[in-house]
Amino acid sequence: MDTKKLFRFLSVIFICVLFVILTAALLGQRFYGNYQPREIQVAILEQESFDLEPPQKKTECLVVTNSEEANSAHAYNEIQGIFSQLKVRADYVDLSREELPAYDAYEKVVLAAEDYDQLGARASDLMDWVGNGGNLMIKALRGGTVVFFPPPQAGSVFQSISAGLGIREVGREMYELPGIRMKTDFLLGGKGKDFMVEEPYESSLSLSLNEDCTVHIVSADDRELPVLWERKYKDGTIVFDNFGIMEKAYRGIHAAGYSLLGEAFAWPVINGSSFYLDDFPSPVPSGASEYIQRDYGISVKDFYTNVWWPDLLKLSEKYGCRYNGMVIEDYNDQVEAPFKPNQNIQRFQYFGSSLLKNGGEIGLHGYNHIPLCLKGFDKSFGDGYVQGTYDRLFDYGYWNSKEDMEAAMHELVRFTKKLFPQASASVYVPPSNILSEEARSILAEEFPDIKAIASIYFKGDVEYPQDFEVAADGLVETPRIISGYIIDPYMEMAALSELNLHYVNSHFQHPDDVLDPDRGAEAGWETMRSRLEEYLAWLYGAAPDIRNLTASEMAGAVQRYFYLDAVQEVTEDEIRLSLTNFKGDGYLLIRINGRIPVDTASCISGGELTDMGGGLFLIKADDSNIVITRGGE
Repeated sequence: MDTKKLFRFLSVIFICVLFVILTAALLGQRFYGNYQPREIQVAILEQESFDLEPPQKKTECLVVTNSEEANSAHAYNEIQGIFSQLKVRADYVDLSREELPAYDAYEKVVLAAEDYDQLGARASDLMDWVGNGGNLMIKALRGGTVVFFPPPQAGSVFQSISAGLGIREVGREMYELPGIRMKTDFLLGGKGKDFMVEEPYESSLSLSLNEDCTVHIVSADDRELPVLWERKYKDGTIVFDNFGIMEKAYRGIHAAGYSLLGEAFAWPVINGSSFYLDDFPSPVPSGASEYIQRDYGISVKDFYTNVWWPDLLKLSEKYGCRYNGMVIEDYNDQVEAPFKPNQNIQRFQYFGSSLLKNGGEIGLHGYNHIPLCLKGFDKSFGDGYVQGTYDRLFDYGYWNSKEDMEAAMHELVRFTKKLFPQASASVYVPPSNILSEEARSILAEEFPDIKAIASIYFKGDVEYPQDFEVAADGLVETPRIISGYIIDPYMEMAALSELNLHYVNSHFQHPDDVLDPDRGAEAGWETMRSRLEEYLAWLYGAAPDIRNLTASEMAGAVQRYFYLDAVQEVTEDEIRLSLTNFKGDGYLLIRINGRIPVDTASCISGGELTDMGGGLFLIKADDSNIVITRGGE
């Protein structure tokens, strides 16, 4: 080979080698570079920072129920849950035991009883009160159990007031509601998409309306049965909620209906979106998977490294979501101290460093995946629980003692802090979302660095259910709402509901979801990833400005939401909000029903106002006193 050809050949080799080195360096920075702690958006404050006494607020609402009616009793519990989250003060009257008080003492009335005949002449009084400027919400009750209750017959009290409610005709049979469809931009994320009821049943009154009703929600079918509407009645407002399913997953829809009452209604929200990766980092299963081998022809180990994790990072980059990796140290079944440290740490370091480098956070999941519970932990479970359910559903077994559970947690904390010394590791996710009272007391008493628990929002068989709140011991409860890659109809409805109630998203997944046919693995990773991206596109399309938070930041946001409250005053020209427990970071949603502000930038003092559509606005508080100038008629 002559000198020129040799030089060209060596030059090409040099360029190729240089390219490989540079590429490796760039990938190394993305996946395995040095971690620089990022600035915390919302830090968790000491509980002593907040005034634990509730503010002095006017009781604004009267809720009418009947404990002798099963569905009304169920509605009573759900309304209490909704109002506790909205920070609404209400009086509750049981028609079977108490006399109705004077309506004039309240701004709003929620009627959540089935047999209106028990109101007698007070039903006519109620309509007169609405006509004079009151606000009435009617709750159609057919939820909780699959029971058929015939609609009121001709001549009943209901029939006597139905015209005032906007109802033209009521059918004799209940309607099986397949799902809901928005006719207005009433709900965030609702327009242009049907949300289906997972197990529909006869839950709505079959009816038709007069033309002077504003219908916000209809059934998701050709009939488009009215599901939620409002009507002006003389000087007052009536909202009829014909969505008869009263469950936690639908609270945001019912709450949105309540927000239509009055000239304006404001309530604190979380404003946060978090994504959890349970069992990550963790030991990676060896060998092959049927579905991964089918689609990629590679091992599970290589799939996680070269396909799954890069795809998740691409989604994070595209949508801004941040991942919280919840560490599992080992998958052994050891339940007795001493606990041997896992020495195989290379992949922990690789994935954990990459997660932190890309704006994520490391949290705690378990020394192993055995839930922290002793034999008989479920004896304290309430009515309806069948003893032995844990043993029937899970084959984990139990820990030998409370001391062993504590020792295992100490080893997990040591392991995590050694690998990631700058990580907060302040959030704990229970394995399989199961947590005993004994274990929870260990977390609160022995691990001061643990500030929050992230389990699940909805009650399961043996799982640890949560609300967005701060427990009496100071631990912040930050439940996850939905999970996995295949977002089913129930989770879609729940996500819609919580976006409108708490302005929050909380989702978790597992790396081994891609191996489990029950979680969608048979469809293949491409389909699973695509379904997850569909959800992300919906979420950030509905709430483009929602804050992307780590798990600890979500806890800080929940903490501030929980203590924040607002006293509202509406005058002819202004809406005034006086905030209690405002700690420099606070958000509220406000529904303004008429006289919408003209210019969101100039109409507010003490904060920032974002128009969310449908009369709904997001307030970012900058001060404890907020004034919004109302628009014209």
